[in-house]
Amino acid sequence: MQRVSSSLAPEFSLSRIAFGLWRLTDWGYSPAERVSLFERMLDLGVTTFDLADIYGDYRCEQFFGEALRLKPQLRERMELVSKCSIRLAGEASGARINHYDTGAAHVRMAVETSLRDMGVEQLDLLLLHRPDPLMDADALAEVLETLVQDGKVKQLGVSNFLPHQFDLLQSRLSSPLVANQIEASLLHSIAMFDGQLDHCQQHRVIPMAWSPFAGGRLFSGTDEDAVRVQQELKRLSAARGLNAEDGPMQLALAWLLKHPSNMIPVLGSGNPQRLEAALSALELELDREEWFELLRSGRGRDVD
Repeated sequence: MQRVSSSLAPEFSLSRIAFGLWRLTDWGYSPAERVSLFERMLDLGVTTFDLADIYGDYRCEQFFGEALRLKPQLRERMELVSKCSIRLAGEASGARINHYDTGAAHVRMAVETSLRDMGVEQLDLLLLHRPDPLMDADALAEVLETLVQDGKVKQLGVSNFLPHQFDLLQSRLSSPLVANQIEASLLHSIAMFDGQLDHCQQHRVIPMAWSPFAGGRLFSGTDEDAVRVQQELKRLSAARGLNAEDGPMQLALAWLLKHPSNMIPVLGSGNPQRLEAALSALELELDREEWFELLRSGRGRDVD
């Protein structure tokens, strides 16, 4: 498996494809079956596991921890990514309304809860899940750096931050923000044009791409944009002689992987066969015109 290294943090790297566990509680796997799934991904070289405190109504990390406790030695082969700063209304959080919270007390509590739920001592990468309009950059930076100094977090990053939001937080930190997890797919290519991925390249930040299949719309959506992309993926799959079932998925990933920012798609399927088939995208190399044909299908228009 290819890896993406960070020039901002020596010896820190992530697998070229990340395993997204936001639906872990929906897959119906027993703890032992989860262990088998994790082992299969690790054996394939997918070592970056992506979670968040709120996933599965605050239960996903508990499910992950239940499995990891059955085979704790797997932890040494993983990079664990988690996120905090969103509070969902309900009993689990004690919040009466969905909101963002980058306050120092909440961030510290969220990290400590994630560590306890997963049964680990350190997160390899902590991401702030969403930008908070009430973010006090000085106070947030102080608690983040304390978490690093205390050994509870190895590296810091953000998610869904625009360049100016990223720069504000980074200006208060002595530690680098090494990653920004953003939405990117054939049906959501705006990050390639609004400065998000340019900013990542400029500052050598690793971009992670969530929803690389647009929440499934790339393959099952019935709206005009989705159907147009499906037709182009089907045409190019046939032209390339790819498997009709897996080819469109592989091409959609290859399209993201070609971007020079070294994007890391986060795949969230619980089907190991589908995940394994997706990894074949690493062996696909789109030429420039094929790449722009797919871009045109996603945007619905030619380049200017």
